[in-house]
Amino acid sequence: MSQDIFLHHYPTSPFAEKIRAIMGYKNLAWKSVFQPMVMPKPDMQTLTGGYRRIPILQVGNQIICDTMLICDVLEHLSPEKTLYPAGLKGAARTVAQWADSMLFPVAMAFNFQPAGAAHVFKDQPPENLKAFGADRQAMRGGAARMNPADAAASYKSYLRRISSMLDGQNFLLGDKPSVADFAVYHPLWFTREKTPPLASVLDATPAVLAWMDRMAAFEHGMPSKSDATESIAACAMSMPASSLFGTENTFQDEHGIPLGSQVTIIAESFGLEPSMGELVAATRTRYTLRRVDARAGEVFVHFPRIGFILKKAE
Repeated sequence: MSQDIFLHHYPTSPFAEKIRAIMGYKNLAWKSVFQPMVMPKPDMQTLTGGYRRIPILQVGNQIICDTMLICDVLEHLSPEKTLYPAGLKGAARTVAQWADSMLFPVAMAFNFQPAGAAHVFKDQPPENLKAFGADRQAMRGGAARMNPADAAASYKSYLRRISSMLDGQNFLLGDKPSVADFAVYHPLWFTREKTPPLASVLDATPAVLAWMDRMAAFEHGMPSKSDATESIAACAMSMPASSLFGTENTFQDEHGIPLGSQVTIIAESFGLEPSMGELVAATRTRYTLRRVDARAGEVFVHFPRIGFILKKAE
């Protein structure tokens, strides 16, 4: 692979930890670009055209949004140590989607009860916690976070289920990890590493703790420090690259919107900032927008179909 991999993230992001751990599993070299935890995120949105959720992956002028699609790109770039074991692809993806959409919000509602939030922001001024809370409420479209007591009850049930999946095997679906393991791991990682006053919730499931040790042992691959200036310059200077998605480019029209149309793409929930551009791909698994930015030049922004809404620009 001739072009650098940039990961735009911040250290305490659980979804970024999912990708950092996969970098470790696949032993990949990558450039680390820290982005703000809360809005505004002007450098990141220069690349995405609006999308603000962390992390995003950048390869040249290709910007990949959402960890579901980032996992597919990393698999294409480095197919060794697959995330999608033969015979288990559907199960691995289904468990991963459950983890991202159901386990994650429950775990984070538990993690950000007052004792957890106080620990995360213990070395920061009080206004940072207030700003974080307001930012995340805006990302939820104003919807309330789950009550901590309800979250604790659900989290404990989910942990027992995860423990049951580990009976007689080292990973959730067998003797090797899959995308399911990395998706389940990252919200639990936050509990253990970022909210230690609450981490005793994991003690009732020792098999889960042992599995977490195995996951943590993958570490983060080979990161090197970078910044948004370097990544945007790399985007602007990028030459057309080979596809990050293999040969899967067949147009699949579900909306009656032809390629070449100006469209918006927005998440179904959580992080509702739209990205606008020219629709240049709508395949079985993804949408791709072409944008031109004064700083970044020609940019191609990729989104998974699942979890995102495509509309013709008005």
